[in-house]
Amino acid sequence: MSQVNCLNFLRLALVLSIFALTTTSIFSQTTTTNLKDPTHIQIFLDVTQKIRCICLPSLPIQACSFNMCSASAYLKNFIENQIKAGMNSDEIVYKMEHGFGDSILKDSVVLHFQETGNQGMIDSLVYGFGDKILAKPDSTWINLTLIFLGVLGLTGITFYFKIFKKKVPSKIDPTNTHTTEEIQKKIKDWENSV
Repeated sequence: MSQVNCLNFLRLALVLSIFALTTTSIFSQTTTTNLKDPTHIQIFLDVTQKIRCICLPSLPIQACSFNMCSASAYLKNFIENQIKAGMNSDEIVYKMEHGFGDSILKDSVVLHFQETGNQGMIDSLVYGFGDKILAKPDSTWINLTLIFLGVLGLTGITFYFKIFKKKVPSKIDPTNTHTTEEIQKKIKDWENSV
């Protein structure tokens, strides 16, 4: 791979990386819900945008999938239950921060946490998670870190190819020029010797 091709490849990879990171952050703002009422869905989207993911604190819970964080998936179900009970967005966010009290101990999600022995989540729901549960919408540092690591990796690949290309000896000697007749004579000599 020539140096020009490597540089073009690096440029293309950088542009694609930036595109992928920006589109990922745009499309990661969607989530699924079992709610059917459009008002309930809007409340759910509002709450899940303001609360952070339990496992990946840099993301709002809205962007957490079950594969990424099962605790956050159960919290989404808990939020749905609170919406069905008649709470609005501000109430749920406030109570996630300051606690719902003992009234939620019969909630199906809390009962699941009891069955699995997750007393920490139960206590956090009853007494509150504190202000650390609030989502910080700025994921700039994570995106910049990923871009930096991508550029660093591509730079490493480029240097690898430069070093590898220097170590492999060329089998073609550009100073050794032969005419067609000389090449044909060498082929005939080789055929006769075999």
